[in-house]
Amino acid sequence: MKDYILEVCVDSVESAKAAVRGGADRLELCANLVIGGTTPGVSQFKQIRKACNVPINVLIRPRYGDFLYTDHEFQMILEDTRMFHKLGADGFVVGFLDPDGNLDKERLHKLRIEAGKGSMTLHRAFDVCRDPFKSLKEAMEIGVDTILTSGQQDTCLKGKKLLGELVRLAEDKIDIMAGSGVDAHVISSLMEESNVRCFHMSGKVIVDSGMRYRKDDVNMGIPGIGEYDIFRTDEDKISQAKRCMEEKACLQKNV
Repeated sequence: MKDYILEVCVDSVESAKAAVRGGADRLELCANLVIGGTTPGVSQFKQIRKACNVPINVLIRPRYGDFLYTDHEFQMILEDTRMFHKLGADGFVVGFLDPDGNLDKERLHKLRIEAGKGSMTLHRAFDVCRDPFKSLKEAMEIGVDTILTSGQQDTCLKGKKLLGELVRLAEDKIDIMAGSGVDAHVISSLMEESNVRCFHMSGKVIVDSGMRYRKDDVNMGIPGIGEYDIFRTDEDKISQAKRCMEEKACLQKNV
């Protein structure tokens, strides 16, 4: 396991290639990043696997919304995990809560088994759980490798106090990976103030659609987001973040 990890969340081949060019150590692959991410498509994974020579962790999330899944949804999660495992995914990103906001340990344990030797990340379901310290302990007992968290705040910078506590309690037995609002400035701050060493970002920018003919008065997606706004990872944002991480890491190792 690397001392410092920059993971980039992507939902297209174009974004994946930009992330790797910028210096991403690992990709989290999903679909529909604009709504927080859902399970990606098979051909999407295959194309990115072919184009990018870095580890790929696959988000397994059947829908937008909370993390209390029906039996049918959980069966989908199991089957998708098995499928991507066979296709060569390096790891899986999952999360389950019970109705009272506790980790659903039984389902998380089942996914740990399905992941086999692949890595497992507990995603930001952790950020809406009832007790982060209890959930950290349970995740470690189950064998989760990484917890992706903003410190139970809207952004990881706002959650830096909890992030620091989680890093201390993890004792290098599990990676605490900061996510939500990550850029070079945030990386610098959290490495210094909270001792965070793993970061998750999308580095996204809006790219204008290539459509010349447009019907601007018809919206078929999310209110407030135009049909002709394409979200893509920006290579420069990733390279700035990676450069900042490497510089801070060198300073910390020389102290």
